[in-house]
Amino acid sequence: MNTQVIHRVSHEIKRRRLDVLRVVDITPRMRRITLGGPELAGFVSLGSDDHVKLLFPQNAAEQAALESPTFSIKGDGPQPAMRDYTPRRIDLKSGELDIDFVLHGDGPASTWAEQVQVGQHLYIGGPRGSMIVPDIFDSYLLIGDETALPAIARRLEELPAGRTVLAVIEIADAAEKQALQSAANVEVIWVIRGQDDLLETVRKLTLPSGSLYSFVAMESKRSRQVRRVLLDTHQVNEEFLKAVGYWRAEGSDEE
Repeated sequence: MNTQVIHRVSHEIKRRRLDVLRVVDITPRMRRITLGGPELAGFVSLGSDDHVKLLFPQNAAEQAALESPTFSIKGDGPQPAMRDYTPRRIDLKSGELDIDFVLHGDGPASTWAEQVQVGQHLYIGGPRGSMIVPDIFDSYLLIGDETALPAIARRLEELPAGRTVLAVIEIADAAEKQALQSAANVEVIWVIRGQDDLLETVRKLTLPSGSLYSFVAMESKRSRQVRRVLLDTHQVNEEFLKAVGYWRAEGSDEE
């Protein structure tokens, strides 16, 4: 396989029971939970926007099924609620995995993250695979909301010096800005939801020069709209554009 092209690598899917080691609030609405334990050994995440399934049993039957050695995601029997999250940081030497949670006050993941304490545990599955974007581009355009911040921040940390990055990140308010680290030359445009117009901001962008990789991740309909602006207004190369929906707004259509 030519590793100097964008390619996908599959991983063995394994369910892991991990312990909560630390709980830290990065911003008022973003909580970082550090997980670890013996079962983290062998965990693999090669892509900055990988996702693992977090499993949240809602009753005794789902908890019992999850603890069974024969449990299988999408298998027969009771299934816990599952949500996809990006591995923010993996350090197998210290036995730690960071997951960042947006605290939005609803849903099994946010509800769990709001009450979590050190010593509790969490079951995870995956990642199923990694999309590898090799360092073959001069510049990067990264657009997302809070749910994409872990993937954006992780990619920034992985990029070397000599690369140019333009990041457009939509957040609830100024208190949600995070310090983002990178050896690359990075410009961040923070878009305040309800105050700034994301699509108009994207339309007015001056994109970095050279070969460009574009990444968009946010609410599904908004992601499609941003993708359209990038293709129609900026004529970005569709082959090197990844636009995904990380969540769906209530009542959102599928246009």
